[in-house]
This record gives sequence, C-alpha cells and structure tokens, in this order.
Amino acid sequence: MNSSSAIRVTGLTHHYDDRCAVNDLSFDVEVGEIFAFVGPNGGGKTTLFRVLSTLVPLQKGDAAIFGHSLRTDASEIRRQIGVVFQAPGLDHKLSVDENLRHQGHLYGLTAASLRERCDKMLSQLGLTARRGDLVEKLSGGLRRRVELAKGMLHRPRLLLLDEPSTGLDPAARNDLWTYLRQIREQEDVTVVLTTHLLEEAERADRIAILDKGNLVALDTPDALRDTVGGDAITIQTADSRQLADDIGAEFQFPVEVIDGAVRLEQPEGHRLIARIVEAFPGRVDAVTFSRPSLEDVFIDRTGHRFCQDGAPEKG
Repeated sequence: MNSSSAIRVTGLTHHYDDRCAVNDLSFDVEVGEIFAFVGPNGGGKTTLFRVLSTLVPLQKGDAAIFGHSLRTDASEIRRQIGVVFQAPGLDHKLSVDENLRHQGHLYGLTAASLRERCDKMLSQLGLTARRGDLVEKLSGGLRRRVELAKGMLHRPRLLLLDEPSTGLDPAARNDLWTYLRQIREQEDVTVVLTTHLLEEAERADRIAILDKGNLVALDTPDALRDTVGGDAITIQTADSRQLADDIGAEFQFPVEVIDGAVRLEQPEGHRLIARIVEAFPGRVDAVTFSRPSLEDVFIDRTGHRFCQDGAPEKG
C-alpha cells in the first residue's frame, strides 16, 4: 500500500439482494486530506460509509485503512478511526460530560487520561461551559459538536463523517469546517465525509462524485470544473427538443435537452446569448447563464441534474 494513502479501495462492489448499491469503486484517500464523497440520495454514499466504518463486511473487492485490510483487521481499524453518524448517537438524558466519559470507557480510557481528553475536546470545540448541560437542552449545532468530540476522543488517525451538516444552519456549518481544518492541521487527522450538498463538497481538498453506485468523477474542485467545456447556458422554451436541434444546426456545436430545458456549454457564453435570442426570435422564454460549477460537472458526467428529494438515502 502507498505510504501516503489513508484509504485504498479496489473494485469495491456491494449488493442488497438484486440491487447494486456501489459498483466496482476504486480510489485512494491520501493521509492528511479532507476528502468528500458527494452524490444524490441513492448514489451509494451511505453504503460506502458503512463499509469503511466496518459496520458491514466487504462483499467484493478490497479495501484497506492505513494498510490494514477491512477483511481481516477490522478490530485494529476501529482503534484508528473516529466515526460521526448522520443519525444522532448521543444519550439526550445524559450531560455532555457523561456522554464523553461513556464513550471514553468504550475505548479503554480511564482516570487521568480520560479526564485530560474530555477537557481537551470540550475546550477545542467550545463546549467547556456546557459540559454539565443535558444534551436534550442543546441546539442542533452544539449537539453536532458533542458528536465530533466523541468521535475524536480516542485520538483517531481518520475521522469518518456521514452527512455531518444535516440539520445545521450556515453558522454551525462554518464552525464545523473550521474544526475539520483545525484537526487536519494540528493533529494530522485525515477527514473523509459524505454529503449531498454540492456547496459543502466545494470545501474539500478532493471530491469523488457518486451516482447510482458508480464513481463518475474524482479530482479537486477546480480541476473538476475545468473539465466542463465552457460557460453553462440553460434555455427555457415551449419546444426544447426542436430548439436544441435548431441551435445545434445553426451554430454547429453540441446542444442537449436536460429536464425539459435546452442546455449547452461554450466559452464566453455571455456573448453567445444575444446571438441565440436574435437567431430564434420569440422562441426563448428565459435564459440562465453560469460559470462552470460542480452541478455542471455532474450533468456533464451523468446526463441529468443533481436532484434531491429530501428522502433518506437507501444506498
């Protein structure tokens, strides 16, 4: 295994009965990265998270964390990873401090070492003044901080987070990312997270985009945007298929119809808009112009929009 790899996955495939949740995934996560898996609900993020966190066994393919095989070294891997689940894992009837001490006991921390780690985590996450508060009295953002404190209590080398921004307001989300960068810089912790929020994935060092169980793109946010062939123009019209054909014939470049709208990508797209409107008077109802985004990358790789219905992910 590459010494710079925190995670190495080769040919990972996982089925639920006859449904393929993840299909032949291969990737590396480097030590010290903040790495994001992003995709719509049902894209395979949750299944991948469960495999990497040792909650479900490998079915097909290979995976290793810091050189330890997920097939044979799950116990050793659990000592080296911290996990923050999407679903809350706190006891709401216990205080913040009691939740942390209970977690520490599970990892064999006792006496002075446990007190020292609890104190450090509470201080690092701005929770010292709330250590005696019942969890049920805390806001969603503060509860997420307690979850992070639990996940980091035993000094893991890798922190896995499943949809960590769920239920957080923008300020709490910014606090979360400040902390993730802090532990990466100060404690050499590798951070791997799943998210269905494209704007959140933008903050990661590298992004893996999943769709229907397949890995459709993997690179830095800037490099992924650079793969899109120019500015994105979306046109609303009464007859999208006919207008797309006519624009393609007139200007001699590819034009698509996605979710009922005409879509094209061209350099200096802002100059092209006026030419299209003039060439097809009365047929353009509305035009949207944007610089390349991760949504454009997703559309370019999958042929459909990055849609969310708010339902929990099944795969």
